[in-house]
Amino acid sequence: MSTPSRILLVEDDQDIAEQVLLFFRASGFEMFHIADGAEVVPWVKANQPDAILMDIMLPNQDGVECMRQIRAFSEVPIVMLTAKVAEADRLKGLEVGADDYVCKPFSAAELVMRMKAILRRCVNTNAYQKPIEVNREELTVKLNGSTLGLTKVEFDVFALLYDAPNRVFSRQQILDYIQPDNFDISDRVIDSHIKNIRKKIKGLDLSPKIVESVYGAGYRYNGQQITE
Repeated sequence: MSTPSRILLVEDDQDIAEQVLLFFRASGFEMFHIADGAEVVPWVKANQPDAILMDIMLPNQDGVECMRQIRAFSEVPIVMLTAKVAEADRLKGLEVGADDYVCKPFSAAELVMRMKAILRRCVNTNAYQKPIEVNREELTVKLNGSTLGLTKVEFDVFALLYDAPNRVFSRQQILDYIQPDNFDISDRVIDSHIKNIRKKIKGLDLSPKIVESVYGAGYRYNGQQITE
């Protein structure tokens, strides 16, 4: 007998949650329920569900931000549930990594069928990445179990961002850190280092958006949800 798929439902409307939980459990799924957006990412990291049903409008942290953070360390299938019907809202959810998008009111039976189809497509994939390992003695970074192969300068740039997740560093701040005596060096050299780091990250089948550009400000590390 196969192990039932483990589905996390993130929904703060209790009536909707009860209906979805009822239908999915009747279809043989193992269900878990969270109503607070701030609890989602730590739970996903700790429990690694097979798929997620995620409402957009949530208390404390919305579903889009939850998904953006989850996508830093996981490709777990996510179906967005929302009362919003505008095309821009649908596109926003899809752009940050939703696998499907269902507008309320919806049929719970249809939702079950959509989830089964998504899980069939993902049955042979490993949605969760192994942790990032930063070794400051060896000056190495491992992603998904493989060494990234950074140069000394690239390591210094990555380590600076990694040590302060979500903090935005300007090009000049990064340059001052890696080369204090940089009087004749343009801060645009940082763009080249970031480009090389991203290329190496992408080569290991991990999202290069772990090192994120912040328009007009600089760069930041947004993979802080990956634990060492």
